[in-house]
Amino acid sequence: MNTSTSPWRLRRLSTVSDAQIGELAGVLIDCVDGGASVSFMHPLTRERAVAFWRGVAQGVAAGERALLVAEDAQGICGTVQLVLAQPENQPHRADLAKMLVHRRMRSRGLGETLMRAAEDAARDAGKTLLVLDTITGSTADRLYERLGWQRVGEIPDYALMPQGGLRGTTVFYRRLA
Repeated sequence: MNTSTSPWRLRRLSTVSDAQIGELAGVLIDCVDGGASVSFMHPLTRERAVAFWRGVAQGVAAGERALLVAEDAQGICGTVQLVLAQPENQPHRADLAKMLVHRRMRSRGLGETLMRAAEDAARDAGKTLLVLDTITGSTADRLYERLGWQRVGEIPDYALMPQGGLRGTTVFYRRLA
């Protein structure tokens, strides 16, 4: 999906170094500072962000998660995860989680690139169904719909926004061929 003219390089991490955890923490903090509802309240401390990514790194090392990152000249600028470990009656499915794009790289097609790469990684892992949820009416909501994800429905007052105030979430799925 990347071309030689892309301002980023995309890759899947099989292990996550301390330096990468620090960069990922920076992306997460930037997204929360920018108002993204991604499970954390504002202000998000660096310690909490690092602790979150250390847990993700353990899941990656155990083969329970796939972690894709995009890097530009300044470091990691975007990421997305696939939660591969599912209950035994759902081995065909994965959850797409924490699709994050640093504000310096927004509106450049990186979100779409990360989504397409996550779908490819899911296919490579033998998954045929992906599921995600996102804030209703958000930029991500519109992106997923544009990329062909199927809207299941909305759950009102699902989560607090980083600065407070309840918002609904929309659940999507995508069948992979």
